[in-house]
Amino acid sequence: MMPALFKSMRSAAMAARVGLLAAAMLCASPAMAGEGHDHGDAPPAVVGNGPKRQADGSVFLPKPAQRQIGVRTALTVEAAWPSAFVLTGKVVMDPNAGGRVQAAIAGRLEAGPSGLPSLGQAVRQGQVLAHVVPTPGAIEQANQQAQQAELRASLRLAESRLSRLQALSDTVARKDIEAAAAEVISLRERLKAVSAGLSRRDALVAPVSGVIASANAVAGQVLQPGDQVFEVVDPNRLRIEALAYEPAQARQIGSASLLVGGARVPLRFMGAARRLREQALPLLFAAESPLPQGHTLALGQVLQVFAQTRDSQRGMAVPAASLVKSPSNQDTVWVKVAPERFEPRVVTHAPMDGVQVRLSSGVKVGELVVTQGASLINQVR
Repeated sequence: MMPALFKSMRSAAMAARVGLLAAAMLCASPAMAGEGHDHGDAPPAVVGNGPKRQADGSVFLPKPAQRQIGVRTALTVEAAWPSAFVLTGKVVMDPNAGGRVQAAIAGRLEAGPSGLPSLGQAVRQGQVLAHVVPTPGAIEQANQQAQQAELRASLRLAESRLSRLQALSDTVARKDIEAAAAEVISLRERLKAVSAGLSRRDALVAPVSGVIASANAVAGQVLQPGDQVFEVVDPNRLRIEALAYEPAQARQIGSASLLVGGARVPLRFMGAARRLREQALPLLFAAESPLPQGHTLALGQVLQVFAQTRDSQRGMAVPAASLVKSPSNQDTVWVKVAPERFEPRVVTHAPMDGVQVRLSSGVKVGELVVTQGASLINQVR
């Protein structure tokens, strides 16, 4: 009995070893995906050499990438620059080169000889833009017609009397004939004036030469005295009105400028009001040079006026395009510290003329500050 038991135990051990060997062989063999599920070999990881943000916040930017995005840098130089402040202004009309066309009488609007002008159309001074045909009320019109009939009857009687006196010129004094003739002339003029009053049209003419800035005209429109129909301005003689909430700023202005289309337009300070409006003092400026080609200003357009004072402060001037916002919403510039490495620097700055800003801290003299392409460097992650 014992030999049989040992034989069965040996057979069981042999079967277990065979099973373990088969399992090891299956694990060692490569797994084969089913048909249609073969994804191929995964590509090996490649270490890139493109733009990337480093752990310390700097940016690695290869030379080819710098040329592609147009990175430009400039050395910082410390100097004395005029202090400046920014005012919010809007475009207003020059009273000597613009005007409003308003209705003087109540009536119905009719087109002029060349039709109703459209927005932006050039007009010349004295040009008839439209007509206003009076529309009197029923009672007023009836009174005018009754007066007209009365004048016609008086005129016929006066003409008859004059004819009789002229026929009796030998026996009638000459002064009586002259008085009758004067009465006939007077009645004819009065009748003409009353008849013209019923059909008279009021011409709306351009007060100055320029372009139509605004139009509120439709054929057949009923107007009241004082209604504005057109506004004519000279686009080359517009003014800028800015509001200063500190009246003392008006005495500090030495020069001013405006930023239009990325270019600086110098302004001439014309004067300040002597009465507050909305708790601010209005300041008036005029452009000293034409606007850049292809750019115009519109009445009521809101813009920024950069006013420079007579005082100066030391700092480093860089283009306004060098300033970008960091992830923490701080004003930052990018400094080139190596041929392919750029570091962000948090800076404090003050306005200058809209094109440049004055850095007072955060950057050292002689460092290379990015002047073009800073916003693209700031987007590298």
